Amino acid sequence: MISVQHLSKQFGRLEVLKDINTEIRKGEVIAVIGPSGSGKSTFLRCLNLLETPSAGSILIDGIPLLDRNTNVPKLRQRMGMVFQSFNLWSHLSVLDNLTLGPVKLLGKSRQEAEKKAIELLRLVGLAEKVHSFPDELSGGQKQRVAIARCLSMEPEILLFDEPTSALDPTMVSEVLAVIRRLSREGMTMVIVTHEMEFARNTASRVFFMEEGMIYEEGSPEQLFDNPAREKTRAFINRIRSIRFHLTSNDYDLYAMQGEMETFCEKHMLGRKVSNYVQAVAEEVLGLIPEISGLNLSLSYSEKEGDVIILCESPGEPFNPLEEGVQADDIGIRLIKGRCKSVDYRYEAGNNILLLDIQGS
Repeated sequence: MISVQHLSKQFGRLEVLKDINTEIRKGEVIAVIGPSGSGKSTFLRCLNLLETPSAGSILIDGIPLLDRNTNVPKLRQRMGMVFQSFNLWSHLSVLDNLTLGPVKLLGKSRQEAEKKAIELLRLVGLAEKVHSFPDELSGGQKQRVAIARCLSMEPEILLFDEPTSALDPTMVSEVLAVIRRLSREGMTMVIVTHEMEFARNTASRVFFMEEGMIYEEGSPEQLFDNPAREKTRAFINRIRSIRFHLTSNDYDLYAMQGEMETFCEKHMLGRKVSNYVQAVAEEVLGLIPEISGLNLSLSYSEKEGDVIILCESPGEPFNPLEEGVQADDIGIRLIKGRCKSVDYRYEAGNNILLLDIQGS
């Protein structure tokens, strides 16, 4: 359905996309993942000419998008795009947001457009908001309206540019549920996303982009479980862990706990595990007299279901969890009570403490 050949894009001397070649078949759901600045959004915007490629070609069902003789506006109507910032018209009601395009551009009657709009609002679960205005909606509801507005133009392809990145964590699932439903109904979609579990469970193929290229592509199972290339492996491992480097005893405990809570929410680990993680980290750090140069990491293994805290502190051998060594034996007992297992070893000048959190 989409054929991309030798696509590149430059902004001045900065080469954002480098010789991209790929094909997207009808009914496929392509998840595009990768670090910030790797060209994901630019690639998406080139597909419907929100950005003009510097070189290469894009064919939609064999029609060259960049050919001067191509009716670009008509071809672009076959592709709907959902942005992270919603882009709804704030002065129009939800119904008017959905009917303006079909009436003005598709030549539909007002009655026909309204009937279709209400059907689409039912599809995204917002039929009761038909007469509301965007400012009266939550972020998740706005994004669902934006999806319905795209669908009102009867596209064959939907492009999503990080559709959940501007949402609170509690609203992400409602938007992803709509996208999953569209995938089950056979809609061709290309989705730039940071939601790795969603990409794993919904996509038919995954593109990992790095340095302006599709560095690796494959099925979700292949890319997430057995990536073939080093940078892909490094990225996949990094998204399931966070790391803190503490340079003094005056570290910001509350900022660190906030990041841990966000990490647990992202991986749907539950409130109990999140509380245990934060409590254990606080107690462990409280048992270590000299924090300088300490590394603390939190990781989650989807395969094993384990949540691990790894604490590495330089210096002479010192196990902070030996009862009797510390005055705070209550803290030690709290740590052991919140962990399935604790393991201490001294290695290459570092005290290494491995804590497997209870309840995970």
